[in-house]
Amino acid sequence: VADQPWAVFLDSGVIAAKRPVNRHADYDVLAIKPRLQLVTRDLITNVTEDSERRQIQGDPLAILRDSLRPLEQLYQAGKPLDCPYLPGAIGYFSYDLARRFEQLPETAVDDEGLPAMAVGIYDVIVVVDHREKTTALIGRQNHRAAVSLAAEWRNILKLYSSDGCPETDVETPAKLRAQSIEENMSRQRYAACFQAVRDYTIAGDCYQVNLAKRFTARVKGDSWQTYAALRAASPAPYGAYFNFPFAQVLSNSPESFIQCRDGRVITSPIKGTSARDHDDPANDRRIARQLLQSRKDRAENLMIVDLMRNDLSKCCELGSVAVPKLFALHSFANVHHLISTITGVLRKNLHVLDLLRNCFPGGSITGAPKIRAMQIIEELEPHRRGLYCGAMGYVGVDGSLETNIAIRTIVVKDGVARFSAGGGLVIDSGVAEEYQEIIDKARMMTQALTGQS
Repeated sequence: VADQPWAVFLDSGVIAAKRPVNRHADYDVLAIKPRLQLVTRDLITNVTEDSERRQIQGDPLAILRDSLRPLEQLYQAGKPLDCPYLPGAIGYFSYDLARRFEQLPETAVDDEGLPAMAVGIYDVIVVVDHREKTTALIGRQNHRAAVSLAAEWRNILKLYSSDGCPETDVETPAKLRAQSIEENMSRQRYAACFQAVRDYTIAGDCYQVNLAKRFTARVKGDSWQTYAALRAASPAPYGAYFNFPFAQVLSNSPESFIQCRDGRVITSPIKGTSARDHDDPANDRRIARQLLQSRKDRAENLMIVDLMRNDLSKCCELGSVAVPKLFALHSFANVHHLISTITGVLRKNLHVLDLLRNCFPGGSITGAPKIRAMQIIEELEPHRRGLYCGAMGYVGVDGSLETNIAIRTIVVKDGVARFSAGGGLVIDSGVAEEYQEIIDKARMMTQALTGQS
């Protein structure tokens, strides 16, 4: 189903890793043929239903909430089959969607032309439970379109079940391939931007700024095959594959943004990174210990923890915001990360989209203070970020929310693949180390597109 327009896959990474890779890694979610499609460009959100399009001005998240409301009312009776997922909205919220909520300069070039928001509202979803080894179809009863779509899914699932996987002579499409990859910052330009951030830090404008560079390549081949190879090489807990009519999105994100279930809010920012050494396990363990003990990385992480505590406090019950985990070590295919966890209880008069708006974009990929850091990013980075450092995920009709931070994410549009990598800069950062961190973070995506190790 990957080639169907608006096909979406929220990937826990369990199949690729052959083990859970996060605390919610029991489930994958798939969906096709949304009843509504919401696409935001500039000040207009196009809402399409049954080929009829309406153009609406206003807050895109408010438009999304209004579009979800009829489906929410149908599911007020509760969750069927004790399933943690119900139909709802699945899609992305680009970093540049923040321009609708905050006053930001407009100096970086937008040469990608990606919508600021693209979300489908799905009446039927497929939920794969890896722990119980079951697959459930969740949808509306007694609704003609939903029943028809559920029947289509049953045929697909029966065809590809373990007992009935079809034999085929169809050749597997080739992965995306790029002859070369261009970067929008040379080492010299990065050093100049690094110094500018340092000057702003010394002047007291900011404590931390996440500075990124973008990689671009002309590509030929199949995006899904590339995603399959990427997740096999580097299983990630918050992966996703979206096939939109205007672009394909391949996300191998290790980072959760905002999660909310039954009013309980969790955010888990990443700050602190070290490259792994698979050739020398003893040295790899030493690198992990050094990261845990690094005063710089712990300080960097703590700045973002404080920022996210403040963001959650805007929407959570007084006194409910807490930090149950600080500086926890998590190891992925190429890097070790420090991840902290902040929790809270959503105020009863607020919707999860209010929570998303007040926390958007994630502090771990902007810096602190957030708005000033975003202004500096706009000044220094040559191109707008687009989806990079935005969020991808799910908004359930039961008031649940699961989103990632859109890092380690490739966008393929009009035969061009774009991805970015960056890191947080603080007063005692070193330019050589920070530049190398970008290369380390980009390596898996570069290898996926070039086929070179």
